[in-house]
Amino acid sequence: MRALVINCTLKPTPEPSNTEALAAVVVAELARRGATSDVVRAVDLQLTPGVESDMGGGDEWPAVHRKILESEILIIASPTWLGRPSSVAQRVLERMDAMLSETDDEGRPVAFNRVAGVVVTGNEDGAHHVISEINGALGDIGFTVPGQAWTYWHLGPGPGPDFLDDERGHDWSRSTGKAMAANLIGVAEALAARPLGAPPS
Repeated sequence: MRALVINCTLKPTPEPSNTEALAAVVVAELARRGATSDVVRAVDLQLTPGVESDMGGGDEWPAVHRKILESEILIIASPTWLGRPSSVAQRVLERMDAMLSETDDEGRPVAFNRVAGVVVTGNEDGAHHVISEINGALGDIGFTVPGQAWTYWHLGPGPGPDFLDDERGHDWSRSTGKAMAANLIGVAEALAARPLGAPPS
């Protein structure tokens, strides 16, 4: 089982990413359950605006697109800004729009039989809104989103410390992240055993 985490932080490498720190909890639990994960920090890449899988001219999305198709599990990790997903997360979802018209060798949408989840951090409220926006887009594209396939961390309304600066709430975020990983693995295994769109036996 392979997983891909697309970290949609606004911070380029090597700046510490609060979102990646929480996503690492999910990655560790996926590894404990036998899945290997790759993490991509989207802000480090040249992701040309558009809704095609390859916009040409140095566009680096095609390599990310290949990683998505090589994985059974996709996790979009985003900070909360102004109560919404980051601009980088929106760019990633716009690029994934092209997958709506892509099919596999059996004529199924390429996102079918893949599962997806969301990780959110932020020192302001709005995590559930961010989760619902991203999950809605992933469902539209064709991913299966299991129940409770998300985790988040924030300290309530208004400005405050970041995930890496404050231990409050970490226990809940970690336990929820572990449950998220278990649900992603369980549904991915079920889809592998009985794929969507497979001919009746």
